[in-house]
Amino acid sequence: MEHPEEVRQGAGPFTTRVRRRLAGGATSVWESRTARKRGTLSIRSTGREGAVLRRADRPTLARLRRLNAIASVAFTIGGALFALGAALTQLGISSPTASASIYFAGGLFFNTGGYTSLLQTINAPNPAADGASLLPRSWRWWRYEPTRIDWLSTFLLFVGTLVFGINLLDSFLQGLTARQTNRLIWTPDIIGCALFLISGHLAISEVCHGRPCWCTRSLAWWIVSVNQLGSVLFMVSALAAFTRPDTGSLINADIANWGTFAGALCFSLGGLLQFQERP
Repeated sequence: MEHPEEVRQGAGPFTTRVRRRLAGGATSVWESRTARKRGTLSIRSTGREGAVLRRADRPTLARLRRLNAIASVAFTIGGALFALGAALTQLGISSPTASASIYFAGGLFFNTGGYTSLLQTINAPNPAADGASLLPRSWRWWRYEPTRIDWLSTFLLFVGTLVFGINLLDSFLQGLTARQTNRLIWTPDIIGCALFLISGHLAISEVCHGRPCWCTRSLAWWIVSVNQLGSVLFMVSALAAFTRPDTGSLINADIANWGTFAGALCFSLGGLLQFQERP
């Protein structure tokens, strides 16, 4: 039940921001992304300009900082490897096996970044009952919390990286027919791209609190927007990589390679930006 002195905002059934009137007239503002990324909520007192940040305890902040560093480095390296593999393939200066190996290595970094992002979500501090502070949570390797938009977004992202792993493993297979290629390689690619797109949409909804927004002064907005652009480019690349059963050739190999290259660079850039979004 909503407290009479609080206002909730969010996307659909998800709450992403809570404003609460505290004793003495001050107002606290909790935002889901800020709490889990930076470990803070803000307190604005009556008659004062600006806001005071209330931080989680030091062990929680150190934990969030470590997880953020691991995820940002993983996505930066993973994106760079995907871009390298796409460039080498497009230029024709590497064998299919060599390119598949580069992609697979990049996929492992994406797996790491996806799971670490989920860990950061399930171990983020919770707002206290009075709304004026953040409470630490005991460390867990897994929690099931589908009613949280940040959990659902990072969970789908992680699952998407695992599905990509199936695609990347199958790409080592030789002598496949067009139908086998589409079933074993192309289909997991499309599913992974779709999961990335849904995850990115939820991340944007979390940052914008369920409404369309253009927040160029917000680092979080830039991160989720750049990553979503990467997901769109991955989907374009995947659609162009469908193998025609009658000819055995891709719909458009150039779009498939350059789409992967550009999308991977977006995720690499998003990883670099994410490194700054820390406690």
